[in-house]
Amino acid sequence: MFSMFTRKKEQTSARELKKYYKIVDQINKLEANFSTLTDEELQHMTIIFKDRLEKGETVQQIIPEAFAVVREASKRVLNMRHFDVQLIGGLVLTEGNIAEMPTGEGKTLVASLPSYVRALEGKGVHVITVNDYLAKRDFDLIGQIHRFLGLTVGLNVPMMEPDAKKRAYNADITYGVGTEFGFDYLRDNMAHSIADKVQRPYHFAIIDEVDSVLIDEAKTPLIIAGKMAANEELHRIAALLAKRFKQDEHYEFDDETKATSLTDKGIEMVEAAFNVDNLYDLEHQTLYHYVIQAVRAHVMFKRDVDYIVRDDKVELVDMFTGRIMEGRSLSDGLHQAIEAKEGVTITEENKAQAQITIQNYFRMYPNLSGMTGTAKTQEQEIRDVYGMGVIQIPTNRPRRRIDQQDIVFNTIEAKYEFVAQEALRRHENGQPILIGTTSILQSEAVSKYLKKYSLQHQVLNAKTVEQEVELISEAGQKGRITVATNMAGRGTDIVLGEGVEELGGLYVIGTEKHESRRVDNQLRGRSGRQGDLGESQFILSIEDDMFKRFAKDEVEKFTKKMTVNEIGRINNKEVRELIDRTQRIVEGAHFSMREYNLKLDDVINDQRGVIYSLRDSVLRHEDLIGMLKKMLEETVDFAVRDNAPEELDVTQWNWDKMERTINSLFLTPVTIDRQESKVSRILASLQPQIDELKQMIDSYEENEQMMNVIPQVMLPFIDRMWVKHLEQMAHLKEGIGLRHYQQEDPMRIYQREGLELFGKNFQELRRSIVEELVIFMKSLQLQEEEV
Repeated sequence: MFSMFTRKKEQTSARELKKYYKIVDQINKLEANFSTLTDEELQHMTIIFKDRLEKGETVQQIIPEAFAVVREASKRVLNMRHFDVQLIGGLVLTEGNIAEMPTGEGKTLVASLPSYVRALEGKGVHVITVNDYLAKRDFDLIGQIHRFLGLTVGLNVPMMEPDAKKRAYNADITYGVGTEFGFDYLRDNMAHSIADKVQRPYHFAIIDEVDSVLIDEAKTPLIIAGKMAANEELHRIAALLAKRFKQDEHYEFDDETKATSLTDKGIEMVEAAFNVDNLYDLEHQTLYHYVIQAVRAHVMFKRDVDYIVRDDKVELVDMFTGRIMEGRSLSDGLHQAIEAKEGVTITEENKAQAQITIQNYFRMYPNLSGMTGTAKTQEQEIRDVYGMGVIQIPTNRPRRRIDQQDIVFNTIEAKYEFVAQEALRRHENGQPILIGTTSILQSEAVSKYLKKYSLQHQVLNAKTVEQEVELISEAGQKGRITVATNMAGRGTDIVLGEGVEELGGLYVIGTEKHESRRVDNQLRGRSGRQGDLGESQFILSIEDDMFKRFAKDEVEKFTKKMTVNEIGRINNKEVRELIDRTQRIVEGAHFSMREYNLKLDDVINDQRGVIYSLRDSVLRHEDLIGMLKKMLEETVDFAVRDNAPEELDVTQWNWDKMERTINSLFLTPVTIDRQESKVSRILASLQPQIDELKQMIDSYEENEQMMNVIPQVMLPFIDRMWVKHLEQMAHLKEGIGLRHYQQEDPMRIYQREGLELFGKNFQELRRSIVEELVIFMKSLQLQEEEV
């Protein structure tokens, strides 16, 4: 399971970089020529490049000249000249890979090169950042280069009007946040006309802080939810049942992963309470969902800790700030389960109307690339999921930051005490200090210890990104102490103040190892930018959250042979191996979780493709009559085969249901010969009625009213079916973990039963559409006859 986390080569070799240096030489040789061109001549190069691409030249062939043009434009517009290593970064991105560049190496300017080159193809380039602030900053700054060279630039942020969004997407280069692009995709596939769609086909994307977007944010899917009525009675009964359950007897709860499941005894109790034979049956998935949510409401959520009850309402509490989260509710029936537990009015549920994982969204781009300071440790996952390699770009100047070995203490108190004393010692010289934490709660704990020594400091838990960026950018000033979460102000450079270089540069202290080595490396990378002096040091304790959650037993064994000095510092060298091993186990666990969620979504992804493609055909009015006739044939075929399974005896076939379903469609009622034992002959006997109905459908091909009605009928049916199917798939996912004792892989059960569910729901969709439209056509015929 964790084989992918064995040590790999950490550096990109000089031989691998050689091919890029050759192209850089070509670009450098062109610099003198392009510097003599007037602005108009330089701008005209865009038209020349587009013309050459149209005549059959490849992007690869024009790269040296195009990069030289962008570098020259940047010198004139921004007074910034790309370094050779930035050109290499641009080449790596253009070919669809990840450029790993340390903090301060100018990744923002690097993106100007591939975005220009790939935009020349006229199919649009998306430049994706981690927040709206950075997207706007890059749109304003780098956009100047592209606008100067005659390209259009768009900005895509939340809450924009659809027309403004459409203009942003139709630009040559569009800046924005990854999740917003994903939500626009989902919204486009809920649109009621082609004109309402804002996106065009995907072409090329550059993702800044690519590891954050594709790995850290990939834990949770993008979901558009809508309000739906809850089954109040079922919630209340499930809540009463959960109150009677005992942990480890009726259910199991893992405090570490928050996984909740029913035991055999618990399942028996549910089956008895609801009088069902087998809770595992597909038809009982909803029942299981309500019960398991009731159990979660009891064991995972505590009154006056996780929520409060006020004015007949359950209000959630933010665990970091202790404040009420106004207007926020838990999804998928969990909020209603808490309401049932507390006996308050049960509100409407948030139900998924559309969803997609980050992975499956970005895999739709034919060409994907990215930049980050830290991706090599996750290269295998990035390659497997997205097909991108990671190329480490040399620094413009040699790195001079000193990364000290971890210091580890036996208690959290000893750790914080040492952090404060270390900050005091460095502060006395005026050296700026950045203290990184993994949460707001931890930031406050550090702050308390700094106050003990009367150390003036800034705690960075700003309410806005703008404040965050401003405060983090000032962290390199003399005498400054900044306490911040590891991710705060990501993408912002810390520039050293006057005289700080002589003091050793910025001193970074990490107070806890993150669950990913990448984030630790990002924190270290705050110091020593562009060849600056700097130093980093992690000060930890074996009581830290990561050890508590993932290495309880190992720590217990270790403490038996542990020796500490008078301030609680651990002397044993093996403690570093314990840290390293724990972090790799955590990374492995997170990877497995992402891999599992992706496999689950892959099942839905194929089904999503079928539904979205059908929706698009309807919106485009693509052969609506042909589509309807095909649906008719498939509905009749299914009605016969579903009720006459060939593995059953003819006497066990459901003749009544077969006849009822078919006659709900036909113009002339039929009586099926119940002595017939061959499905093919039954279908052949129905062909005259099918042909009669198809003729009637054909007769409406030129009828404008009918052509407008068909999409109006089809779309609501498609959307309702998809919402229902997503809910059923969510319930199925909850239940598959129960099946381990069936000696079958839960994933295979999910794939098989998910396909079965989709088949049933899709057939029900086709039948409903055909039935509704045939009724409408019959009514039109009657009206015509009366006239």
